[in-house]
Amino acid sequence: MRKKLPFLLCAVPLLFSAVAAPARAALDVPYDSYIYNYRGYIEFTPAPYVPTGTISGITLGVGAFANPQGMCVSPDGYVYVADSGNNRVVKISPDFTQAEVIDTFINNGEPDSFSRPFGVTVSEKNLLYVADTENRRVVVLNKDGALVQIVQNPRSEMLPDDYAFVPLKLAVDYADRVYVIARNMFQGIMVFTEEGEFTGFFGTISVKITLWQRFWRLFSTVEQRQSLFIATEFTGVDVDPMGFVYASFIDTDGVQAAFRLNPKGEDVIKRGENGNLGGDISVQYGRPSRMVDIIERGKGVYSMLDAERGRVFTYDNEGNMLYIFGGLGSQVGTFRQPVAIEDTGSGAFLALDADRQEIMVFSETEYGRLINLAVGMRYDGDEEEAVGVWEQVLTLNENLELANIGIGKAYLTAGDNAEAMKHLKLGMNRTYYSIAFKRYRNDFLKANLGYMLTAVILLLVCRFVWNRIINRGKKKGKGNLLADG
Repeated sequence: MRKKLPFLLCAVPLLFSAVAAPARAALDVPYDSYIYNYRGYIEFTPAPYVPTGTISGITLGVGAFANPQGMCVSPDGYVYVADSGNNRVVKISPDFTQAEVIDTFINNGEPDSFSRPFGVTVSEKNLLYVADTENRRVVVLNKDGALVQIVQNPRSEMLPDDYAFVPLKLAVDYADRVYVIARNMFQGIMVFTEEGEFTGFFGTISVKITLWQRFWRLFSTVEQRQSLFIATEFTGVDVDPMGFVYASFIDTDGVQAAFRLNPKGEDVIKRGENGNLGGDISVQYGRPSRMVDIIERGKGVYSMLDAERGRVFTYDNEGNMLYIFGGLGSQVGTFRQPVAIEDTGSGAFLALDADRQEIMVFSETEYGRLINLAVGMRYDGDEEEAVGVWEQVLTLNENLELANIGIGKAYLTAGDNAEAMKHLKLGMNRTYYSIAFKRYRNDFLKANLGYMLTAVILLLVCRFVWNRIINRGKKKGKGNLLADG
């Protein structure tokens, strides 16, 4: 059944203003915010997001969460939490003031319930999809909590006869196709139709085998080969409005921990100027990041959650790192076991902590708001308007290469190649600087080619005249010598 429970206590009073000055916020937040420059070195920045409170089952009046694992935000702003340890899903109102518990539903005329639900998502039609993990099925409910469909026991020539379907995380696209990350499924993300029919796999993580591993493979048993050279599982999945699938996975090299899969299942993600989409650069910390969730935030921006150090990494559609925030610890705003992230779309960022059994609420600072705004403007093609926003960003962080790159790209689009070169050089972007330089060189040649040719012709004429004068002088000199002799 579904129980509507009034909200007893406010989540937590706001600790900081959402638009507090970044310099002030940096004094209050319990973590460092930074990015990596083009050389791969850390540069500290103002905080893009600051902690503003927490939401727990206790403050919501529904009892403490127990090992919560999944979270999503519906199109109408409700927050759903897969409260795995309590075998339930908790629905939280957009203002975090009320909560509903979904723990049972009617199945074939009989009460049914969840068993360790791990993942949860909501479609554009406001249908709730629950990865009912230990029951080995996906349960689909409507907004009233009535059962719509159950997806279980997929059968196909692509699957072993004894395959046990254990869903962990899931996402739904605009056509109601369901993308499921399943336990011990290394062939890719499982895809189901709206009717619940399994159609195949989506995306594949290739296994990289070194020469040394190839050598040891010659002496390994079958079991050892399977454990050493098996593909990595996906850890998070999300879908953007155009149907592109974002998926995170554990990358032991710390280079690329995310895919952006087109409808053909091909990875089309861009890796930016330094080619790194793996979170923290390993040489700085010794161990690579361990990404456990990914969300698409609109305008080509996406964020990944690193469970290794409790940080959130955000990139734009070109693979440029925008900002990093978060950390491990016991203070409000830090994590002990982060498992999921979400963006409410209204300036609030949510992070679910399984160990703390609560949701951390973060609000964007002026610094974070301006970066998000400028990136969105560029994505929409509003290059000229973005320049003013990037200049405001530079007043808050004058060393931000990304801002200079954004300004440089805007001038490049506007055809002001000289200004573009200036800012792209400050942004250390070789690719676009080369483009601006070539265009500047071509424009210079077009504008001055006539003068240059005229100058060359004049030089040739002058040389010709000079040579004639010299030659005449030489001939007269020879004539005088002969006359004197």
